[in-house]
Amino acid sequence: MLRFELGGTKKFLSAEKIETNRCRDPTDLEPCIYVLISKLPEGKPTMPYHKIDDDVLKDPVFHKSLIAIAKDAGEKIMEIYNSHDFGIEIKDDDSPLTKADIAANLIIENGIAKLTPSIAIISEENISQLEKINPSDMYWLIDPLDGTKEFIKRNGGFTVNIALIHNGSPVFGVVYAPASGLIYWGGALIGAWKNDGKIREEISVCKTGSKVRIVASASHLNDETKDFIEKYANAELVQVGSSIKICMIADGRADLYPRLAPTCEWDTAAADAVLRGAGGMLFQTCGTPLQYGKKEILNPSFIGRGLI
Repeated sequence: MLRFELGGTKKFLSAEKIETNRCRDPTDLEPCIYVLISKLPEGKPTMPYHKIDDDVLKDPVFHKSLIAIAKDAGEKIMEIYNSHDFGIEIKDDDSPLTKADIAANLIIENGIAKLTPSIAIISEENISQLEKINPSDMYWLIDPLDGTKEFIKRNGGFTVNIALIHNGSPVFGVVYAPASGLIYWGGALIGAWKNDGKIREEISVCKTGSKVRIVASASHLNDETKDFIEKYANAELVQVGSSIKICMIADGRADLYPRLAPTCEWDTAAADAVLRGAGGMLFQTCGTPLQYGKKEILNPSFIGRGLI
């Protein structure tokens, strides 16, 4: 029997039950952290994972565990979102910080530390490991609440971002929008998926039609971005907060995302992984893919688009 800890309780599942669930929708399982104490059948990946290889990246049990962590964090975010006390502070870079950022970060870091105890975690709210990371390392890069300004405005335009980085590229990502219940996950090795709580579907970028659908930030539409958009006479602009903009390219609802203003690697990594799984990518303005694990955590300007 396989023993799992679920939110402080324990659940026992047979190996046959786990194997049956491997082909099911990862989002079917309730949002809780799964920590495997004993081993899966011989030849199957084991949890906690001390090494993540291609087999693990393809394993639905691994996907389920990360989706569960993201949903746990989202549940806490929504609890604070529906309260009257956000506990807003201003960080050194003049960006806002709320109770939701801190609480979600704690849930994600604790969950990932149990799931992959040997892999470093870098978060927007905890950058203590940043100087120890080499570009070739494998590590987690998370933004527990992407779109804090949208959270404070109470417009629902915020996400939980969890990405796994290896050799400077995002190889797996989960993006969860707790206000809508929409969740995306994927990577270049496995493809990309989304679930709106009703329908689970594989997603991919699409060819540009008669109109160029451009997504841009709801809070950072600067002059450079406006100039870029004006180059397209047939442009249709949609302004959205958080990393959902990138996911909209991944699921075919948008064609381009110009980001000609500062972002950090944790803002983009998870959605970039999903986009790569869907057939697209975030490109620097010089045409090379966006890189992660740089000494400077800020991203250069980039354009998100499909490859088709």
